[in-house]
Amino acid sequence: MIETRPDWHDRLSPAVNAIAPSGIRKFFDIAAQMEDVISLGVGEPDFITPWSIRESCVYGLEQGYPSYTANRGLPELREEIARHYKEEYDCSYEAKTDILVTVGVSEALDLAMRAILAPGDEVLIPEPCYVSYQACTTLAGGVPVSVPAKIENEFRITPQELEEHVTDKTKVLLIGYPNNPTGAIMRREDLMAIAAFAKKHDLIVISDEIYGDLTYGGEEHVCFSSLPDMQERTILLNGFSKAYAMTGWRIGYAMSNPTIIGAMTKIHQYTMLCAPITAQIAAIEALRHGKKYMQKMVAEYDRRRHLIYDGFTKMGLSCFEPKGAFYIFPSITSTGYTSEEFAEELLKSEHVALIPGSAFGTCGEGHVRCSYATSIDKISEALARIENFLKNHPKR
Repeated sequence: MIETRPDWHDRLSPAVNAIAPSGIRKFFDIAAQMEDVISLGVGEPDFITPWSIRESCVYGLEQGYPSYTANRGLPELREEIARHYKEEYDCSYEAKTDILVTVGVSEALDLAMRAILAPGDEVLIPEPCYVSYQACTTLAGGVPVSVPAKIENEFRITPQELEEHVTDKTKVLLIGYPNNPTGAIMRREDLMAIAAFAKKHDLIVISDEIYGDLTYGGEEHVCFSSLPDMQERTILLNGFSKAYAMTGWRIGYAMSNPTIIGAMTKIHQYTMLCAPITAQIAAIEALRHGKKYMQKMVAEYDRRRHLIYDGFTKMGLSCFEPKGAFYIFPSITSTGYTSEEFAEELLKSEHVALIPGSAFGTCGEGHVRCSYATSIDKISEALARIENFLKNHPKR
């Protein structure tokens, strides 16, 4: 269609005009048009969803289950989620009132923001961070306030850094650990300090824990709502995409106090109705019998983590050793390229796709995000191509 009016952009929502397109999808789309590309760009497991999980969905289809569920999700799934958090983290959530099943964590984040933010409310967002955090805040009428984390502290945020950005309009702290894009984790003592900060300023904490099951080197994930006095003020977001290789199933959940979950459910009723029943059935199976498959995937990610970390270190690109998720965030400042230039030139000359660190916030400049959710062979070939790029394509 040829647009005949020049003012369509002006007729769009100012909030939509204020946000930029995703920096991740830009490079994904470019790479999709090229041949022989090795992608370290998109954070999607290369494993197939375990058969028992797929089989449960097939069984549901054969039984004629495809129908709407309760807005909050299947009672059996909410009960399994509550059981899981009690067993793993000693958190007590009521399945009927404290849990909402959503279409992935992305919907859960959007609902949380729209449920709690009034126009002008400020949200503290440690960076580098997932690309949706800033956009969802803006679209909900809030004001995103970036709080740069430092590589010297392996991108773990501190109360001192947060204190510098608190105002009388600060309402929410949004954290995501294990972290996308850096692979950073927060240990219990780190999170206890953040919890004290949140309590001091009476903040609502949104904790995105989608990568919580993916930790390495003996590190164990600490659920933020399991900390003393934090469950009531925390909106905990999680899902099945990363740990169970279920990205396309689009199934996640939010947990919080009944008032907040009730408000999120109200929006969900009008905009989404419910998550797909087939994905909910599969999620029940994942929680009941999927742990052994998840552990195998985590062990393989750990093997790849060592390979890619050693590879970048040996070729002279400094980076800290990631302890969570499936990303590494090497510095490319020594090359003289900006993050975007490095990603573009590497893709053009060596057909390796990765994401410029600047896509995850201004303090991500000077880094690139690489996902090791791909095979050992592809990671090895990608590392060889990157090393070749460094030798043969110096910044002019």
